[in-house]
Amino acid sequence: MGMSLDERVRSAVAALLHVAGESQTDLAVALGVSQAQVSRRQSGTAGWSLADCEAVAAHYGIDVLDLLAGPTRATESLPEERRRTPGRHGPSARSAAVDGGV
Repeated sequence: MGMSLDERVRSAVAALLHVAGESQTDLAVALGVSQAQVSRRQSGTAGWSLADCEAVAAHYGIDVLDLLAGPTRATESLPEERRRTPGRHGPSARSAAVDGGV
């Protein structure tokens, strides 16, 4: 039997975080929620709502249907400029470097 929709979304979010080089904290900031809320959704103790899915898809610049389709489709749809590049460790590190903190 295949993955449930909840499992596909959690897997897609995890894959997007990895490919984009972002942390749960980075995603939480983008969504306007706490890192703990993202963690609960990713662990399965809370679910990703449809509104959450739309916000996640918008953050990564993909269609919500690609997110719902699972990790392969979600990451294949991720725009090249959103992908982690060598030496880039996510938005937090980049912001700190710009501010002179790293």
